[in-house]
Amino acid sequence: MHDVVIVGAGMAGLTCARALRAKGASCVVLEAGDAVGGRVRTDAVGGFQLDRGFQVLLTAYPAARRWLDYKALGLGRFEPGALVATPDGEARLSDPFRRPARWLETWRAPVGTAGDKLRIAALRFAATAGEDEAAWAKGVSAEGAMRTTAEELVARGFSPKMLERFLRPWLGGIFLERDLKTPAAMLFFVYRMFARGYAALPAGGMQRIPEQLAAPLGPDGVVLRARVARTEPGAVELLDGRRVPARHIVVATEREEATRLIDEIGGAAWRSVINVQWAASRSPLGGEPVLWLNGRGRGLINNLVVPSDVATGYAPAGQALVSATVLGEAPEDDGELTRALGLELAERFGEEVWTWRPLAVRRIRRALPVLPALGTGRVPREVRTGLWVCGDHRASASIEGAMASGEAVAEAILARIGLGTASVAR
Repeated sequence: MHDVVIVGAGMAGLTCARALRAKGASCVVLEAGDAVGGRVRTDAVGGFQLDRGFQVLLTAYPAARRWLDYKALGLGRFEPGALVATPDGEARLSDPFRRPARWLETWRAPVGTAGDKLRIAALRFAATAGEDEAAWAKGVSAEGAMRTTAEELVARGFSPKMLERFLRPWLGGIFLERDLKTPAAMLFFVYRMFARGYAALPAGGMQRIPEQLAAPLGPDGVVLRARVARTEPGAVELLDGRRVPARHIVVATEREEATRLIDEIGGAAWRSVINVQWAASRSPLGGEPVLWLNGRGRGLINNLVVPSDVATGYAPAGQALVSATVLGEAPEDDGELTRALGLELAERFGEEVWTWRPLAVRRIRRALPVLPALGTGRVPREVRTGLWVCGDHRASASIEGAMASGEAVAEAILARIGLGTASVAR
């Protein structure tokens, strides 16, 4: 009998398993799919590595720093800032704390007023003040209610110009919603992570992250294509009728699957996204690892990146991988959508766009869970004795939220079985 059976080999389940194994607890991870990673997946298509949606690792994530070997991942960093297309032309915004030589260019960028640039600095200061966990207590009104990100930005005095040209497309690409209804606590947390570290991609795609987490568990530590039919006290039962006994069961799946296995959880709303990827003969961004934002107030594209400019392994030699993010309504026909995006992109990148070869149109219905309340994930959830649940739906819709939640459950179980708390073992 195992000490722990974990259902789900996403970021939460794998982190939970690693933390348990680090202290000598026996555990096995059961995954219904054909690979580890959950929503963090990468597909090989014609020599290109296509992440399922535009995702990045923020290197300042506390749990990620504890459990991931960044050097082994071969991380490539994004430039701290963005190129922003505006009605007045393209502008560059750089983090003046990281790129002081570009402060004048940033100051002159036609994305907002001089006051807006100072407000950005004030927001950065507010986000980085205090300990990491303090970010989750910020963004609360005088009445004690949590403001939305949009309400927080308006309360801080940002002009409509700054909101529409920079903040809405930048944060919309992170939260996958342009109305910025995401609780302001997530704004402070994300801004803190960007200020304290870098946005990065692993060599060869985002799936290298869960694969690195899974590797020390060995071939017997993660069982793929093992769908759990139901949980019961002291065991889980697979669809093929096999029972896997354990002293503790951890359900580390998406919330809907957790609801199927644990009635008390309840479902969740989701944010969707469309990600379109092309093969190009060269990078439209000139090889610079930078995020391009659409701040023109029109068009389907929210942001565009060239992952092969950021990290190795995304594209064959002599080629580039181009990836665009679309939020909101869009043509349902893939061909029609690709043509519409081509017309948009040709305005900025010229007729060369029509030589790009479409690789994939991904309509990701369940990209991020909508969470009315956010937290660090450091409070473990035991539904019934010996039955636990973890995942980003227990914390924040992020890699950090998933990993921190899995780590917290592992620590609680280790204390219960008398093995102390988890220690990092890369």
